[in-house]
Amino acid sequence: MFKRSDHDTRPIVRILVEGTAVEARAGDTVSAALLASGRDVRRLTAVSGAPRLPYCMMGVCFDCLVTIDGVGNRQGCLVPVADGMRIEIQKGKREIGR
Repeated sequence: MFKRSDHDTRPIVRILVEGTAVEARAGDTVSAALLASGRDVRRLTAVSGAPRLPYCMMGVCFDCLVTIDGVGNRQGCLVPVADGMRIEIQKGKREIGR
């Protein structure tokens, strides 16, 4: 659904998503990088387990929550990618200590 512009010449940043290496671009947010890589589902809701996708991309809706470098409930639309960043899809409610 989302495709990077062929004219995007920003430097490549490598991140790990669920243990798989993914290429992002410097300046991408986590949510933008995941959308550009074809990974749509960001989290599963705590009550029903329904998959959620980024909605507003500006930090209002909280549908883009992910676990970043072991810290849960991070809004992927507000966090810029960094080389070596580890991202996990958040499954249900946040676990204590994560």
